[in-house]
Amino acid sequence: MKKFPRFSEYKTMVFRLLLAYFFYFIARVLFYVYNQNLIAVDSVADFLKLCYHGLAFDTTTILYTNALFILFSVFPLVINTRKSFQKILFYLYFGTNLLMYSANFIDFIYYRYTFSRSTRASLDTLENENNKSELLLNFLLNYWHVFLLFFALAYIWILLYKKTNIKPVIEKPTFKYFAVSTASFLIIITLCVGGIRGDFKKSTRPINMIDASRYVQNSGQADIVLNTPFAIIRTWNTNTFKKVNFASKAKVDSLLIPIKQYKNNPPTKPNIVIFILESFAREYSGAFNKDTKIPDYQSYTPFVDSLAQHSLIFTNAHTNGWKSIHGMSSVLAGIPSFKNAFTSSPYAKQKIESLVSTLEQVGYNTSFFHGAPNGSMGFLGFGNILGFDHYYGKNEYNNDADFDGVWGIWDEPFFQYFNKTLTQKKEPFMATLFSVSSHEPYKIPEKYEGKFPKGKVNINQCIGYTDYALKRFFEEARKQPWYNNTIFVLVADHGNTIAYDEYRKEFNRNTVPILFFTPNQKYVGVNDDFAQQIDIYPTLLDMIGYQKPFRSWGRSLLSEKRVPPFVIKHSAKVYQYMCGNYICTFDGKKAIGFYDKEDKGMEKNLIQHRNAEMNEIELRCKVFYQDYMERIIDKRLTTVK
Repeated sequence: MKKFPRFSEYKTMVFRLLLAYFFYFIARVLFYVYNQNLIAVDSVADFLKLCYHGLAFDTTTILYTNALFILFSVFPLVINTRKSFQKILFYLYFGTNLLMYSANFIDFIYYRYTFSRSTRASLDTLENENNKSELLLNFLLNYWHVFLLFFALAYIWILLYKKTNIKPVIEKPTFKYFAVSTASFLIIITLCVGGIRGDFKKSTRPINMIDASRYVQNSGQADIVLNTPFAIIRTWNTNTFKKVNFASKAKVDSLLIPIKQYKNNPPTKPNIVIFILESFAREYSGAFNKDTKIPDYQSYTPFVDSLAQHSLIFTNAHTNGWKSIHGMSSVLAGIPSFKNAFTSSPYAKQKIESLVSTLEQVGYNTSFFHGAPNGSMGFLGFGNILGFDHYYGKNEYNNDADFDGVWGIWDEPFFQYFNKTLTQKKEPFMATLFSVSSHEPYKIPEKYEGKFPKGKVNINQCIGYTDYALKRFFEEARKQPWYNNTIFVLVADHGNTIAYDEYRKEFNRNTVPILFFTPNQKYVGVNDDFAQQIDIYPTLLDMIGYQKPFRSWGRSLLSEKRVPPFVIKHSAKVYQYMCGNYICTFDGKKAIGFYDKEDKGMEKNLIQHRNAEMNEIELRCKVFYQDYMERIIDKRLTTVK
């Protein structure tokens, strides 16, 4: 030991870092246990193989997290073994490790709502919440077992760390001591750099989230390979908004037609009422599942099912994002969110042509309703960017007796407030309501306990309650003079807890109902073509005979013939473009997979059997991506060509 100074220190440091690997392995096991019904793994051997590939991602996370701990542990000093110095190392080690480690535990629960590891964008969402303490308390009460697991493992981790106490050694500042310490320091730092990057090859970029997909049989398994701190670290300062050049402007304009103009209907000015329903996934509504042939299927939306009989509904509709604010931008502005959300990007604050601005041009009064504390979810800020005339939140409702204690005003009373406020408005008006009650912690008002089926998953009775709130709204709204001259739209922001295997399949995640209803039943029927949230904006302008050109990446679901039905979204770390007979997966540069549209689990990659239709789909995906990036970066989210 004397021949090699500080050997015991280095050995102890390595052991303490290995402890981190061990506890990250435990967290990975627990993550899978909590979400095993969402991620298919065939055997224990396959799971261990995924864990093995996860070591590279754990290494990056652990080395980032412990950078200061390692630096101070190996820095060429003679005081490193002193108790006071070791005490500093102890607090530095656990202060950083436990903070990062805790992020894994959040995804034990949160994953079932987003179907991906949390990223920096997830933290951005919380910035707009005024009731962070209430949300934390609610999470603590409902998921106490997660907290218990975290603190139990943290306690064991600390005990094991203390088993490796370093005995104080009085070192003499000799040349040999500093020479060996400095050489060791440089070697260890070099190894750490390689560990953070993933290897030492100059041609290889540092490993990123998408690299996890290289080792999996299905897309969901990538989230087992990853860990949540890695996802947060790798997305902390990333900006994925970068221009690309796949095709000429003429080709983009011919395939995508980003500037739409419809003259299929004479100009009219009906009122427009849009319900964006929190977590109201397609899975929960019987009218949208008649052809799914799910064994023992149960619907929780009797009113929506009855309304659908007199409406135009789209049974193959998808979200263009995965959070509530993404639903708002997709539905109202026709702007999807991909790897990084547009709404939390540096480009969100710019002039945006939207359903709000186009309707205001022709004399509509516009308003946005959300029963949560004003500013929650970022709706107020983005609403101001879109230019709503009025915003109605919990403050305007001004009756905390109807507050659910966590998110906002219960849906039923707030929907009635919505109706009364609309009745006071001058026509024509466009009003959007974003509901709150079909949300974790999955509670309903006490007076309705037992009224709605508990169902197979915890959200089902909340869906029943929101459906009832819709029924009560329509019962009162049909008595109002504005009702018969109104187009109603129902759509969800994203999916939520899944009960049926059919909706665990990658292609069916975050599928939503889209419904258009007019009291005169002008639009009635069932359409199973691809549809998406960004199609609602152009469809409504087509319906009312809006004659001017407008910017839209979506298409009218009524009459568009030049652009075939399609869906674009970002899921499982890749872009997915669905059109015709295939689903194309795209990594931002090229297609990396093609799947038959009936292969909803996306299990059989057909890229080795490319055909002309696949090539056309890839090109359509590329021109969408190109125009999306150019317009956002150049701030051309208007009719500017």
